[in-house]
Amino acid sequence: MPIFEFVCSQCGNEFEKLVLGSNRKVLCPECSSTDVEKKMSVCAFKTGSNFVGTGKKAANSCSGCTSTKCSSCGS
Repeated sequence: MPIFEFVCSQCGNEFEKLVLGSNRKVLCPECSSTDVEKKMSVCAFKTGSNFVGTGKKAANSCSGCTSTKCSSCGS
């Protein structure tokens, strides 16, 4: 899915937006300005205990959970 990160030049708000098509105007959700800039984003996905594309290891447990294995999130 083409979800991009933006920063508004008017109010400084940082936000994410699903953008379909290359000519769509993006509005800041805070001030409705169209003066927004696309931020550089990192693409990564989790495989096993690694996040591919970031060089980071996944945590051993879910956030807010004390279990080291969880069937609901796959950690």
